[in-house]
Amino acid sequence: MNVLLTGSTGYIGRRLLPVLVNLGHEVICVVRDKRRFDYTDFDEDFLQHVTVLEADFCNEENLENLPLEIDVAYYLIHSLTQSYGRFERMEQSAARNFSQYIANTSCKQIIYLGGIANDDQLSKHLSSRKNVEKELTRSNVPVTVLRAAIIIGSGSASFEIIRDLVEKLPIMVAPRWLKSRCQPIGIRNVIEYLVGVMLDEASYHQVFDLGGPDILSYKQMLMKYAKVRKLGRLIITLPVLSPKLSSLWLYFVTSTAYTLARNLVDSMKNDVIVKHEGIDRLVPVKRLTFEESLQLAFSKISQKSVISSWKDAITHHTIDKNFLDYVEVPTFGCFHDLRKVKFERNTQEVLKNVWQIGGDRGWYYGNFLWKIRGLMDQVAGGVGLRRGRRDQFDLKAGDSLDFWRVLMADQKKMHLLLYAEMKLPGEAWLEFKIKDCPETGKLLEQRATFRPLGLWGRLYWYLVAPFHNVIFPKMAKNIVKY
Repeated sequence: MNVLLTGSTGYIGRRLLPVLVNLGHEVICVVRDKRRFDYTDFDEDFLQHVTVLEADFCNEENLENLPLEIDVAYYLIHSLTQSYGRFERMEQSAARNFSQYIANTSCKQIIYLGGIANDDQLSKHLSSRKNVEKELTRSNVPVTVLRAAIIIGSGSASFEIIRDLVEKLPIMVAPRWLKSRCQPIGIRNVIEYLVGVMLDEASYHQVFDLGGPDILSYKQMLMKYAKVRKLGRLIITLPVLSPKLSSLWLYFVTSTAYTLARNLVDSMKNDVIVKHEGIDRLVPVKRLTFEESLQLAFSKISQKSVISSWKDAITHHTIDKNFLDYVEVPTFGCFHDLRKVKFERNTQEVLKNVWQIGGDRGWYYGNFLWKIRGLMDQVAGGVGLRRGRRDQFDLKAGDSLDFWRVLMADQKKMHLLLYAEMKLPGEAWLEFKIKDCPETGKLLEQRATFRPLGLWGRLYWYLVAPFHNVIFPKMAKNIVKY
């Protein structure tokens, strides 16, 4: 069966793809940038059943080369991490263009994953999801709508926010929306439902709510997390925090971006409870409790096997769509800080150190200064260091790495390239190369490149140069040494 999968580099899509292929389907992955699809995740036999095509459904002019012979199409596109006022138009436009394309194919079913939206007064986020449903029905192809409550799994936004709050704050003074009720669902169950409704005619033209067996307030979820982790926590709810203040509270305490925090807070005023039932009659699965979903997430984290993370969504205003165009590091009009360190130890040991930079391990020198820089960035509205890493040992193009974005992670060529997503009066790259040749010996090259924007950009470079002169030399030496 030919299955069209949108969002295959996103949180859900990355997990759904191997399941579809293992079931024997031929999968066409439609991505905005083919370079973001990580072929190294899969072996040659697997990739024989996968076709990767490039198209942006926000632009109807580049959809002409998409296949017409398909049986099922998964619509997993959303723009929640985009600007607060803009994402609704983007989501509606993408859904409309997708619907027009599907209408001219042999597709028998569209499967769409949205969010539970049963209240009369909905947030912008949930209203947008309902509008996407309407746009998809315009194709006249049967649509199966699966509306999920918050999804709990390693790397999911909901799990990571809960994790940040409970792990960091012994006492929480929290907004009143913590009293809103929700029916959290494990990522494993979501994938089972997405696959289970495929070409089941009883699911055509139907809307199903997806939720776990527990109905909990957000406060209860935080306390259950604390119980699982054996942490004593106190939560005090206040009725006076406005949505904007609540968003700032989430932004400063957790690893979420402000745009996502604002959209989530707006949605948290709504109860997210299953009303459109019936999915379990079509797809009978063992629904995981909230605590079981947490334990599975902890297990994946401890095994270093987090497949995907919401943090890898591109949120930087400059590199939203074609971030890999920044792989070519500029030279003209740039400032550079180049450090070269010769070494004699095993090359793979040094490469391993490069690949483990950031996150829990830190930056090999001056971690306190890095944290101050991250805090300054956060105060200025940037991402700060809160995102950490998807995996402490593995890096892929597109991964977030503290306040950097991984542009290239080529272990064969021993080359790691990062692009700065912090607030800067310009653009910055950080690059690591290991050269191993008989003539020159073994060498680590560490290069920081900064392309200033105007006079302030140049002043900024000179202001931070003294800190660079302290941090960068010892950082390079410690990468070789540790």
